[in-house]
Amino acid sequence: MRGTRQEGVANSMIGLTGTALGRFLPMHLCLDPVGRVRQAGPTLERIAGVDLVDRPFTEILTLRRPTVVSDIGGLLALEGRPLKLTLAVAPALPLKGLVAGLPDGGAMLDISMGISLIEAVSRFELTLGDFSPTDLAVELLYLHEAKSVVSAELRRLAQRLNGARVSAEQEAATDTLTGLANRRRLEATLARLLGQGRPFALMQIDLDYFKLVNDSHGHDVGDAVLREVAHLLRAQCRTQDLVARIGGDEFVMILADIVEPFHLARIADRLIRQIEEPIHVGGFECRISASIGVAVRARQDASDAKRIMREADIALYQSKGTGRARVTVFSPTADATGDPDAA
Repeated sequence: MRGTRQEGVANSMIGLTGTALGRFLPMHLCLDPVGRVRQAGPTLERIAGVDLVDRPFTEILTLRRPTVVSDIGGLLALEGRPLKLTLAVAPALPLKGLVAGLPDGGAMLDISMGISLIEAVSRFELTLGDFSPTDLAVELLYLHEAKSVVSAELRRLAQRLNGARVSAEQEAATDTLTGLANRRRLEATLARLLGQGRPFALMQIDLDYFKLVNDSHGHDVGDAVLREVAHLLRAQCRTQDLVARIGGDEFVMILADIVEPFHLARIADRLIRQIEEPIHVGGFECRISASIGVAVRARQDASDAKRIMREADIALYQSKGTGRARVTVFSPTADATGDPDAA
């Protein structure tokens, strides 16, 4: 009964029904002459989470600018001036307001969200129905929604383009037959390791007797053998290593942080033994082997990529020249024993 009487007093002052006033000013407070709430807008009550009628306005909000007030007189003294305020339920949420005096000594306070609109909508789960259709907040919400949709679509497009770029880069650096790295990726990896000053070993692997497989069984069988060798080499690699196919039956392995000749020779010997295992393709038993040349780049070595590749090639030439199915780790004296370019 009390609420009905107070609503009638407020409505007689402003000439609107409570529903209409709430529709036009969904975040208003209508105060009596002592500063208690006669009527509150539905959106404001939703944010507060409690019935605001009969509560002193000082329990509901705090004036921050232009000055702090503690009673209705201080509030009316700010009539017509832009106010900065916060609600007790959300002290970190900055709001705007405007106060106007009523004929009986009360006050009408209209509150808006300003730049805190999006935060308030998200925090208090507000919808378009919580705002007047003519409120600028409605337009801002539409713009925010449109921006969100466009931003999401741009993110999806960027992800697709980035995925396509990564795929294209991977394809450009991949040998199409074996799926191993190609010469382009090998060169990039060498440049990176040399730039980092990181020690590594480079193994150049040339298959022995592979031409006999091609001549005897055809290129389809030969391709299958190459794919099987690629699978074998990849299985021997760690994540920091690289295996590349740089020619018909030529492969290169880069082993990061391994530079001890004895250790490298053991790895290469193991690879040769595995490659010599019979490979069965289409009913044919294919037997091949491999010759390997190894070059080492120590941490303080000033070698460049061309020099390391040449040293591995010289060592490979030595392996083939001494009977094939062998491994040779390059040493400076090897350079005088033969030149692969002369072969």
